Amino acid sequence: MAALFLAFNYSSVVQDIARFPSELHIFEGDIQILDFGLPLQAKVRNEKEIDVLKFNGDSLKDRQTFDISRPLAIEPVNQGNVAVDFMLFGFIPVKRLTINVTSPKKLIPGGNSIGVSLYTSGALIVGTSEVTDENGITHFPAIDAGLLPGDVIEKVNGVTVKDADHLSKLVNKVKGKSVELECKRDNRIFVTRIFPVKDATDSKYRLGLWVRDSTAGVGTLTFVDPDTQYMGALGHAITDVDTGALLSVKNGKISESTIIDVKIGKKGLPGELVGNFSSNKKVLGSIIKNTAYGIYGKANQRITNPIYKNPMPIAYQYNIKPGRATILTTIDDSGIQEYEIQILKVNRQASPNPKGLVIEVTDPRLLEKTGGIVQGMSGSPIIMDGKIVGAITHVFVNDPKKGYGIFIEWMLEEVNKIIEDN
Repeated sequence: MAALFLAFNYSSVVQDIARFPSELHIFEGDIQILDFGLPLQAKVRNEKEIDVLKFNGDSLKDRQTFDISRPLAIEPVNQGNVAVDFMLFGFIPVKRLTINVTSPKKLIPGGNSIGVSLYTSGALIVGTSEVTDENGITHFPAIDAGLLPGDVIEKVNGVTVKDADHLSKLVNKVKGKSVELECKRDNRIFVTRIFPVKDATDSKYRLGLWVRDSTAGVGTLTFVDPDTQYMGALGHAITDVDTGALLSVKNGKISESTIIDVKIGKKGLPGELVGNFSSNKKVLGSIIKNTAYGIYGKANQRITNPIYKNPMPIAYQYNIKPGRATILTTIDDSGIQEYEIQILKVNRQASPNPKGLVIEVTDPRLLEKTGGIVQGMSGSPIIMDGKIVGAITHVFVNDPKKGYGIFIEWMLEEVNKIIEDN
């Protein structure tokens, strides 16, 4: 019995159900088909929700329990939410699903090359070093204090650190006395005490640290929400080049960028778009949040797409299937262009991950110019059947024609978090 249970529980069908999101979004006018291929029953949990959906053409007013051993057609009737329990053989709980019926969500697609300038909260430690005092004695104050690369120094003696230069001024202000540092490591705050050492070379007090407070680079805009003017880009986090730590945002800006060179991607050697976004470039908006699923901010002006002039509907992951698609991206001074790709695989996900789609570049124009996916194309929106389905996030190092993409729903979820926080 135990062996049968394990075999059943880890079967591909059951795992597909487990990976299925706990929330299903359906737009008014659409019909969603669920086909799990198991002897399941679907039971509506709240009778107050019966006016929202029809199952296989039947109103929920007439019945709240449905046999879905065969495909189940879900048809929206009104906006609202319906909570459904899936029961195996009618009594074993398998999945609880909330079905949300909303009006179609539309976004302005990106594809613009953008320059990203980000300033961190506090000072990020990127390395530790020794300090030699005036007597020729070597000290390691940062190591003695238990500090590590990737830690962020947020406060010195209770004073918020503005940047690396401010950190140095706060340390030298106390003239060699020990200082209390409030730091963050892996989203956890800790406090430590450190003893600055007077450096023999310039008589300044030092902590034996290398720190960084800003970064900059080139990427691609994914979308702008025409209703809120919030925008998303990259599809993955901005991390420190030395430590790999996700950079916290104090402030930052997204600017127009001009591609001035392309380094073609080859097997084992990722390519790169080289862009220029100097101070004379137009600022498109501010950066509010840097997450594992992209950067997000707010546009300060109207942003349009020359290929798709009107906002486009989005598609959720369970409506995406392998097949022909396109991406919007900028690789030279001709601006945003549309290129053909294939979606090779759709990895169903119950929680956010930047590797939901496996894609392959098939357009000969793009392959000739870049070799496939290169750094700087992250965030390029993926279009399928007239809908935005996701954005490019990563390239396969050993095959630059292929890469990963994130579902657009996960990027929109990050925008919704910003709206909720505000």
